[in-house]
Amino acid sequence: MNFFIRSAGPQRGAMLLRPGAGRRMKRQMIVGGLIVAAQILGIAGALAGPWEDGMAAYNRGDYVPAAGIFRPLAEQGSAKAQSVLGVMYRRGQGVARNSARAFIWLSRASASGDVRAKAELHDISQTMTPQELSQAQEMAKACEASNYRECEY
Repeated sequence: MNFFIRSAGPQRGAMLLRPGAGRRMKRQMIVGGLIVAAQILGIAGALAGPWEDGMAAYNRGDYVPAAGIFRPLAEQGSAKAQSVLGVMYRRGQGVARNSARAFIWLSRASASGDVRAKAELHDISQTMTPQELSQAQEMAKACEASNYRECEY
């Protein structure tokens, strides 16, 4: 086998390298780095839950899948999901625009202490007629009475 002497400078002495060893070492470093990066990204992906998935879909403008993700979370009591779902109903994002349904979800989130929901609830209440508001309040009471299990809204 042929070896080349590579000088590392007068203070460090000399190293013996096989031909092509530098390229192999560089390739191994790159492959190793890619493996580590894939593992880190895999762990980060595994940490994302339904809330993160819903927000990612919402932020991309994929409102129908976002609504499908937020609905079960809202039914399970997530004030954040209730608030977002209420806003989606208010704006007609991924669901049919419906002030009464927006009122229901925003009321529930507001009752859980969500400040944004409270502000949205106030705003939407100002745009509803007294009849619409009364109907929305009755619908919210019916949903609450069934613990949102028999709530079609």
